[in-house]
Amino acid sequence: MDAYLESLHRYFPAELFQTYVIYKVELFEAEYDELFSRYPDCIVIRESDFHSDFMNVLDQVDTKYILFGIDDVVFFDSVDLDLIDRTFREHESNILGFTLRFSPESLKNSNDIIDDFTVGDQKIFRLNWKNGQTPHSRYPFELCCTIYPTELVKRIISGTMSNDPVIKKLFSPNAPLIKGLQKTKFARKILKSFGYFFSPNTLESWPCRWCQNNSSQLPLFTYFQKVCATAIQVNMVNTSTKNTFDGSDKHTVETLNDKYKQGYRFDIGFITPNDPPPISCGQQYFKLKKGSQEIK
Repeated sequence: MDAYLESLHRYFPAELFQTYVIYKVELFEAEYDELFSRYPDCIVIRESDFHSDFMNVLDQVDTKYILFGIDDVVFFDSVDLDLIDRTFREHESNILGFTLRFSPESLKNSNDIIDDFTVGDQKIFRLNWKNGQTPHSRYPFELCCTIYPTELVKRIISGTMSNDPVIKKLFSPNAPLIKGLQKTKFARKILKSFGYFFSPNTLESWPCRWCQNNSSQLPLFTYFQKVCATAIQVNMVNTSTKNTFDGSDKHTVETLNDKYKQGYRFDIGFITPNDPPPISCGQQYFKLKKGSQEIK
């Protein structure tokens, strides 16, 4: 999370974005507090009910675009938001999102058909996500580093969930019945059946599935220019959905928290010139530093 926020503020103009953070205190509360104290402009929400917390944030968003973020992503190159805004304005009817994790080079072996054209005086690329040739290029809704129009996000989220007033009253995540069943397997089964997400994983997977099943209602293309971010996956994110990772005992959350308390931070400067993979990478790119000192 420290590396995400530092790199976000390094590569995005601070006056152009507002950051909301929903977090769950399971461990390391003091370290969270210290981190957030260094980013006072962030609006920090301590999770009580993920679905309701997220929907409250979504209701507050008053920007034209939304960029989701997760705490293993690191930005390592500049982002031209003026260019992205112009691309959305000039191609409004056929742009689903502008991703910061694709480039022509990163997709050269994917068999995706890539169109190139000019916006202003810069070259832009796009692919048809509905005919995507890889799991990543045909994945329309993701939480890592794609910029979406806010109104489109709201439409997708609304389409994912049941909007029947009786169902919302009885079976939404903050309904008394669901709260009473919260510690049982039945609560999640009920929520899933009505399309209510209850974690970041379900916030991504269920809207993505809705997009794939309702593709005729959505713009055709994912646009991109260059890779600006990657996910550094060196430990298991959670136990409900086991992610692949490339780490060791040196990369457990407890060990890394100890390093954080000692003043070590992720070295963003190391990753920038070392051409990390566009989607995700492992411990080869995970370097910590403390002042001028580096630990591998």
